[in-house]
Amino acid sequence: MTTISPERIAALIAKREELQTQLSSGDLPTERFIALSKEYAEVEPVAQAASEIARLRANLADAETMLADPATDAEMRGMAQEEAQDIRDALPSAERALALKLLPRDAADERSAMLEVRAGTGGDEAALFAGDLFRMYQRFAEEMGWKVELISASTADMGGFKEVVASVSGTGVFAKLKFESGVHRVQRVPATESGGRIHTSAATVAVLPEAEEVDVQIEEKDLRIDIFRASGPGGQGVNTTDSAVRITHIPTNTVVIQQDERSQIKNKAKAMKVLRTRIYEHERERLANERAGNRKSMVGSGDRSERIRTYNFPQGRVTDHRINLTLHRLPEILMGQMDELIDSLIREDEAERLSMAAEGV
Repeated sequence: MTTISPERIAALIAKREELQTQLSSGDLPTERFIALSKEYAEVEPVAQAASEIARLRANLADAETMLADPATDAEMRGMAQEEAQDIRDALPSAERALALKLLPRDAADERSAMLEVRAGTGGDEAALFAGDLFRMYQRFAEEMGWKVELISASTADMGGFKEVVASVSGTGVFAKLKFESGVHRVQRVPATESGGRIHTSAATVAVLPEAEEVDVQIEEKDLRIDIFRASGPGGQGVNTTDSAVRITHIPTNTVVIQQDERSQIKNKAKAMKVLRTRIYEHERERLANERAGNRKSMVGSGDRSERIRTYNFPQGRVTDHRINLTLHRLPEILMGQMDELIDSLIREDEAERLSMAAEGV
C-alpha cells in the first residue's frame, strides 16, 4: 500500500480546522451552517485518522533522534528502541485505516435495501431452500436491529417460496447485504428422498438499495397501470376484488406486479416502491460500468449467473467461492449468525479497492 505523504496528512487536518473556524463564526445563514456541518461530519473522521498518523510519525521521529544521539544512555536507548518498534508496528494499521476512509464511498451504503429471493433449479427443494435463505436474512436483520417488511411472496406447494420480496429498513443495510446478490447453492438430502441421495438445488438472491422519490423521477406518462383480480391465497377479499396492480415503466420495460394486499391503493404504493428501487439500481449499474470500464471486482459483481456460495448440509459447511472461505458453522449461519461471513467479504472488498487505488485503476 502506498504511504500517504506528510503533505496530504497536513492538508486533511487543515481542512478540519478550516471548517471548525467557519462553523464557530456565529453569523452563518442557516442553509450555509447546515451545509458546513454536513461537510464537517464527513471530514472529521478522516482528519482524526490523519491526526493519528501524524502523532505516530512525530513520536517515531523523536525516538529515532534519541537513538541517533550518542549521549543517550543505555536505559533511555532501550526505551527508545522499544517505543520505535511499537510505533512501526502500529503505523501500517493506522495508514490502512486512513486509506480506507479516503476511498470513494458507495453513496448507497447507508440506505435500506430491497431483498429478493427466488427459487432456482431444483423444484420443490429449491423453493424450500429459498425459504431457508429468507429466514436466515430475517434473523440476521433482527440481530442488527433492522425492520423487515414483506412486500410480496409466492409460496410453493411443499413450503418455502417460489419468490419473496421484502424491504429491509435500517442504517447501513445495503453496505452489509450487498455482497449477498448472486446464486446460492444447497447440497442436502431432501425430506422427500427415500434413498438418501444428496441433491443440489439453487436459489438466487438480489439485494438492491432502496430508492427515494427524489432519486428517481418517474413521469405518469411513462407508466402503464393495469388493475386486475388477484389470484392465489390471501382470503376471500383478495380473490373477489379487483385489487391487484401491474405497473409497467415503458421507457425501461420494467414490470412490477403486486397483489398481496386487499387494498388496491396499498398494492400500488408497494409496487411503486419496488419499481423505483429497480430503476434506481439499473441506473447505478449503468454508471458503475461506465466508471469501471465494465471491469468486475472480485467481490460483489452482482452477476446473477455467478455461483457465489454453497451450503453443504452433510458436512455442515458454508463455502463462499469468491473469497475461498469455508466455515463449518452451517446451523449457526442459517440462524442468522452471519457476521463472520459478511465481515470477511467486506474486508476482501476493501483490500481489493485499496489495491486498485494503489495501482491507479
